Amino acid sequence: MTLGNSMLIPILPAMKASLDLSQMQVSLTITVYSIASAIFIPILGYLSDRFTRKIIMIPSLILFSLGGLLSGFGAALFSHAYVWILIGRILQGIGAAGTASIAMALTGDLFKGGEQSRVLGIFEASNGLGKVLSPIFGAIFGLLVWYAVFFAFPVMTVIALLLVIFFIKEKGYREAPPPFRKYARALLNVFHVEGRWLFVTYLAGGVCLFTLYGILFFLSDILEKQYEIEGVLKGIVLAIPLLFMVTTSYVTGSKIGKNFIRMKKLMILGFTLMTVNYAILAMIENLFLFIFLLALSSIGVGLALPCINSLITGSVGKENRGFVTSLYSSVRFIGVAAGPPIFARLMDWSRAGLFLSLTGLTLLVTLLIIFLIKVSEKDDKPDKDKDKPFRYTYV
Repeated sequence: MTLGNSMLIPILPAMKASLDLSQMQVSLTITVYSIASAIFIPILGYLSDRFTRKIIMIPSLILFSLGGLLSGFGAALFSHAYVWILIGRILQGIGAAGTASIAMALTGDLFKGGEQSRVLGIFEASNGLGKVLSPIFGAIFGLLVWYAVFFAFPVMTVIALLLVIFFIKEKGYREAPPPFRKYARALLNVFHVEGRWLFVTYLAGGVCLFTLYGILFFLSDILEKQYEIEGVLKGIVLAIPLLFMVTTSYVTGSKIGKNFIRMKKLMILGFTLMTVNYAILAMIENLFLFIFLLALSSIGVGLALPCINSLITGSVGKENRGFVTSLYSSVRFIGVAAGPPIFARLMDWSRAGLFLSLTGLTLLVTLLIIFLIKVSEKDDKPDKDKDKPFRYTYV
């Protein structure tokens, strides 16, 4: 899922020049992928609740590979290459919808209690590791020809496909799926009881990904235009803030356990770091200081995301977990989809205005976390029934 967007970031300027595209058109290669994923994630999440996680993941990975091949051959051989690339990206987006979001639900199925938080931290770190490595991989493949990235997707996906087929073992057997009405009533009850804090956590996750991909899009553009940094070096520079996010995600996931008060504090700290650093970035032109502050804001993302994952994954029982976590992944994809085109418009408007807008957005999320998620001390006691969904209190 992560490779599907991040590997393209370094080659977007070359694609723009080769196909004579506008900044908005080139951003759509990220956006259509993410919108397709956002639409299909809840559908595939529902199907994974009714059947099995693995049965959804395998064809999704195959479709992701086919979409990459179509984009690659479209760029290399077909007329109207841009149209074929977009069609392939849509297919990839649909395939991506059945990967990471289902994997998060599967993690919730297989692990409980503090171990679940630790593994979800590894999950978020692996997601981030993909973000760290993919700009470097994208830049390396881009040295051959800019559309070589599309042919790299199937090779990497085959590895993941084989691992899923042979190493993922779902525990036990699924009961007969409930009637749709009963399933829908259970979901409505979840959102009636837990809806307010779920909305805040969904929004927080979406904002994290919106700012992350938007800034990567912005950074990729200015590295070439303003600082004349290209190729592998550009990929390495793009990977620096992501590396800080990955490391922080891993450490956070291993330390939070099921301490809900600590999760809330870390979410507040993470968004505060983002808010402060985005405000300073509005006034900074020096590249080294810019990357340093961006790394600090990425630490904030790394503090927040594992906590958000644990809160959402533990909020419901196994029978509804696929849909609830998939809806969260859908919101994340919407954040990714919105990032590049909105940043493209803001870049044309004002660099300072761009970062001040981000400052206001992350400040709003910080206040929502403070006032709408209220965790009581009893929530931090170990749950005797490890299969029981976690409960949170809210105002």
